[in-house]
Amino acid sequence: MSNTELIIIAIALAMDAFAVAVATGVALKRVSPRQTFRLSWHFGLFQGMMPIIGWLLGVKVRTFIEAFDHWIAFALLGYIGIKMIREAFEDEAEELKDPTKGMSLIMLSVATSIDALAVGLSLSVLGISVWWPALVIGLVALGFTFMGLQIGKRAARARLLSTSAEVVGGVVLLVIGFKILWDHGAIPY
Repeated sequence: MSNTELIIIAIALAMDAFAVAVATGVALKRVSPRQTFRLSWHFGLFQGMMPIIGWLLGVKVRTFIEAFDHWIAFALLGYIGIKMIREAFEDEAEELKDPTKGMSLIMLSVATSIDALAVGLSLSVLGISVWWPALVIGLVALGFTFMGLQIGKRAARARLLSTSAEVVGGVVLLVIGFKILWDHGAIPY
């Protein structure tokens, strides 16, 4: 696998993380350096770890994981998306739950990196070492997450989406979940 192919794969894998980061930035409106670090670090870490896990699992479980990986990603993204939409209509006196903390962070990290698991499985089948690709995939995801948060934060500050930021963020997560199902052929045409 050439470095060009690896970069293209890493960018493709980072698109979900980027979209979720934009939605998170819009929902939060103000993103602290700590939140930026947490989300970028976790998305990059999970994107880098999943190919390694997939590679270690190897050929034996590939067909088992491929059968439902898209449903896991959909369920995690759907849960967070619906939660964000629901919270948008709750009393504003309640503080917005920070998606860069706790179980929300873990679920988003897993949901946006499930496809990287399949890449690791593919590398295993092809007999390609996983260490360099995992590092590149993780760093690209970290960078795209950072950029996505900044774009989302600026969009919210510009008041383009500020009145319904949480709803928009939740809908984006649901759309990503449905897109994953569509890409895997789980939604009939």
